[in-house]
Amino acid sequence: MVGRSGVRLLVLPGVFRPISDSWLLARTACAQSRPRGARVLELCAGSGAVGIAAARCHGGTLTTVDVSRRAALTAWLNGRLNDVPVRARRGDLLAPVAGERFDLIVSNPPYVPGPDPPGSGPERAWDAGERGRAILDRLCAEAPAHLKPGGILLVVHSEICDADATLAAFADAGLQADVAAREHGPLGPLMRARRAELEAAGLLAPGQDSEDVLVLRGTAPAPVPALR
Repeated sequence: MVGRSGVRLLVLPGVFRPISDSWLLARTACAQSRPRGARVLELCAGSGAVGIAAARCHGGTLTTVDVSRRAALTAWLNGRLNDVPVRARRGDLLAPVAGERFDLIVSNPPYVPGPDPPGSGPERAWDAGERGRAILDRLCAEAPAHLKPGGILLVVHSEICDADATLAAFADAGLQADVAAREHGPLGPLMRARRAELEAAGLLAPGQDSEDVLVLRGTAPAPVPALR
């Protein structure tokens, strides 16, 4: 298949296929001003489509991290298909890149409120705990330390998962926080399937059938110019 960003994709069985929020993130990543040859990191990478699009736009290299072995293999294969150097790692969020820093970090993490993230199975790609923040909160806490000076963190976010909390966490970590992109559209199939539970929890208004999907941005302080 060919994605909306012109990325050629092979998606192995059991690996989450990119949907509209993934392509929103890809477009936003490509729109950022990044140095040529940027080091790009995609977390919760799945097929690696977003990171491949970003690395190609910025003439950079890509590291992907996903807890799924099949996802890591899929991202590596898709890098080969698209002539993008991909270093695919399997592991828990930032653990496989301990001590490394990147010019651009992108992530479309699980954010559907519901059960806690499971240890295995396809539900790992979307189940994110009672408020949908099980992975988001960890990203907010761990990812900023992996940005180079002036580096950018981009995270896909549903309006129902408290975007203000994420922006505040970015700011607390010393990042300049803002909304880089926003799209309004119908609830996805997973949200629709859980509408009654989400309404009961106060995450959706009664009868709400649409949502804003955001890309939240955290920008690390730029390097201080050397004194002459």
